[in-house]
Amino acid sequence: MRFLPLLLLLIGAHASAEDPDTPLTINGCIIAESSQCPGADLRGARLANQDLRKMNLSGADLRDADLRHARLDLANLEKARLQGANLTRASLQQSNLRLANLRGATLKAIQGWGLFAQGAQFQKADLSAAYLQFARLSGARMHETNLQAADLEMAWLSKADLKGADLRDANLQEAKLGESNLEGANMSGSRQHYGNFQDANMQGCTGCPVSWDQ
Repeated sequence: MRFLPLLLLLIGAHASAEDPDTPLTINGCIIAESSQCPGADLRGARLANQDLRKMNLSGADLRDADLRHARLDLANLEKARLQGANLTRASLQQSNLRLANLRGATLKAIQGWGLFAQGAQFQKADLSAAYLQFARLSGARMHETNLQAADLEMAWLSKADLKGADLRDANLQEAKLGESNLEGANMSGSRQHYGNFQDANMQGCTGCPVSWDQ
């Protein structure tokens, strides 16, 4: 009987270590809704399916992180480094990605309604089938970005640099592309009804509207 208290202590410690309600902590950052982790080092972190809603991750290092199916609605990712990160099917509705670096990131089929990504870098990123209605992407750098079949209806893309971007079959209805750079872009099969292309650079663009003055 004298070993019973020790046995109960060990069982309790084991149960605590595996407690599913204990939030994940990485380099001092608590992975939980509304957590404050500005500038956190989360390089290569395994965050698939995690609830990161309303988290403050401004300036955080998330390079090569696994964020598949993560919930990032209303999260602050301003100036975050997300190069090479995998955000396939993540939810980023109304999140703040202003000036964030997403070069080469995978954002396939993300839910990005109304996200803010002014001035963000998406060079060679994969945003195919992304849902980006009402997204703010003004001034974003999107060289050779894959936006095939993306839904950009009512999105703000004024002054965005879309040189060589793949916009085949994209929904660009009522999108604002004034003063954007569409040089060498491919817009074959895209829906452009009521889209605004005023003063856009369309040199070498495939499928760009011909009715706008160059």
